[in-house]
Amino acid sequence: MHPLSKPWSRYHIIRSLHRWFDSSVPLEPSPPPENLYQKLLRNKNYLLVHLACLGVIWVGWSWTAVWVAAGLYFLRMFAITGFYHRYFSHRTFTANRSWQLVFAILGNSSAQRGPLWWAAHHRHHHQHADTERDIHSPIRQGFWWSHMGWLMDPANFATRREYVKDWVKFPELVWLDRFDKVVPILLGVTLFGAGEILARTSPHLGTSGAQLVIWGFFISTVVLFHATCTINSLSHLLGWRRYDTKDTSRNNPILAIITLGEGWHNNHHHYPIAARQGFFWWEYDITYYLLVVMSWLGIISNLRPVPENVRRPQKTKTPANAPAGG
Repeated sequence: MHPLSKPWSRYHIIRSLHRWFDSSVPLEPSPPPENLYQKLLRNKNYLLVHLACLGVIWVGWSWTAVWVAAGLYFLRMFAITGFYHRYFSHRTFTANRSWQLVFAILGNSSAQRGPLWWAAHHRHHHQHADTERDIHSPIRQGFWWSHMGWLMDPANFATRREYVKDWVKFPELVWLDRFDKVVPILLGVTLFGAGEILARTSPHLGTSGAQLVIWGFFISTVVLFHATCTINSLSHLLGWRRYDTKDTSRNNPILAIITLGEGWHNNHHHYPIAARQGFFWWEYDITYYLLVVMSWLGIISNLRPVPENVRRPQKTKTPANAPAGG
């Protein structure tokens, strides 16, 4: 019997484990109907990262662990918003190749796949936002699908290289995209080592290797993941629309806080190539402020501004609850 025809086999287990380390391993061309066990194995990354947070029951907490978790949330959220989104997806500023690799590594440490995968899916979203071809529209597929269900669909596993032809010419980015578990694993190992050192040298801090891994990696990563996903889901459901875009994107000041500026989503869909998403001074955009500082330091350059004619508010004609046309 051909291995693909078996509902469950050692073949599928080996392929799944291989794919866990190497994302270039393709999915089976005609996978058989999955039972619950197979679905859990295929989505083991999401399941295990969430379940690992329960480890806090055994490791407890300390202010050291909490501050490490908060710091890594802030750093990695900035890496997602400033680098994965505004640099790799929209090229809203420029940087040399060395800094580009640093940006990719920092973004990859968030455990949200590789830079090419992330940018490709995001570019696809902008091209087809809230149409039938949008893979995570809450208007079309509902909240939970847009928030995280689409990530568990095998159809969205591969990197859509046709959308990132400008990036595939860099072999270091291709490697990082292919082996996208390496950096998160190294982060976890580093946290464990740092925690063990602190436990021996500074016992008054009350932390340990296991505690820093649970808080600094697992809890921080899960909170980061769901905060990021709110832009796919809630930013198309809750808020107001300043611009009459062809989608249902909205501005939401609360989401702008937890995502360091990404909550000004209607602004962004109106003019996605700007480095700044808070178009007006009262629209706080921490990611943009940090990018400005980086430009002062010479790390990046050519921050794309928001032209005055683009900034000018427009009367929204699209009904607030209507799906966008294709």
